[in-house]
Amino acid sequence: MMQNLTNKTTLPYNDFGSWIRSKFPYKIQKISIDAGFSCPNRDGRISTGGCTFCNNSTFNPSYCDKNKSIIEQLETGKRFFSRKYPEMRYLAYFQAYTNTYGSLDNLKKMYEEALSTDGVVGLVIGTRPDCVNDDILNYIEDLSRQTFVIVEYGIESANNETLKRINRGHTFECSQIAIEKTASRGIITSGHVILGLPREDEEEDIRQASLISQTKLNIIKIHQLQIIRGTKLETEFKENKIHVYNVKEYIHLLARYIQHLRKDIIIERFTSQSPKDLLIAPDWGLKNYEFTNMFVNYLNNNNIHQGQCYNEK
Repeated sequence: MMQNLTNKTTLPYNDFGSWIRSKFPYKIQKISIDAGFSCPNRDGRISTGGCTFCNNSTFNPSYCDKNKSIIEQLETGKRFFSRKYPEMRYLAYFQAYTNTYGSLDNLKKMYEEALSTDGVVGLVIGTRPDCVNDDILNYIEDLSRQTFVIVEYGIESANNETLKRINRGHTFECSQIAIEKTASRGIITSGHVILGLPREDEEEDIRQASLISQTKLNIIKIHQLQIIRGTKLETEFKENKIHVYNVKEYIHLLARYIQHLRKDIIIERFTSQSPKDLLIAPDWGLKNYEFTNMFVNYLNNNNIHQGQCYNEK
């Protein structure tokens, strides 16, 4: 049986698990919340139809239900996780869609409702870089002085042509500005990128690693491109217009990618695992921890570590 090496081995990258354990004296688990938000590239403010890769059902756990209150969703999530670790504490993860896309008064009400839930010790706020402003960031800055807060931006790509192609609705420069404004307020700032987007080959992904590193990002989440049922990418994939990485290809790409990341960027994850009934490709048949163990072994066997090829500009 494959062991989870990431809990027992010194890793050749700056891993999120070790970092979060240094912040709290107890086990921490994120509980996802669907607070009923939309996105500006779905409701017509910027565009309609959303990002071509996106089906929110892929990362909404079964206990998420926008028809239930935030507290009800959190309590359901707590029951799900507390069976194994009764002393666990939780981060309320505002994950579905764009969780700063609303009035400041409404945001305050939602965030503070989550923080009022017993056992919740902080927030993770997933959003877009074009959906924050100074008023929202000033409020989150005040909040971060009272409790643990991460703001997580969907960057996806540092290539503006790609962002246009996937109907993202913002530029990489927009991400750079939002990250700068957030991190400069002392707020822990995270970003999400996808490797293997349409017309982005390995060399383009490697080029972008240095651009990401030049921002003030504290944490990065890296995912492989997945083709999900019900998305526009499904049609492109079936027309043989998109290549998806197999395991060997993706491990090789990731190994090169992290060499070009700043050493102090915390890497939260390398893969995403969509539900079987929604995933079209790639179907690797691996759990996330199994992939990570394979990747760590590859890094160690080849003496590869984070940041060894990154040159500060």
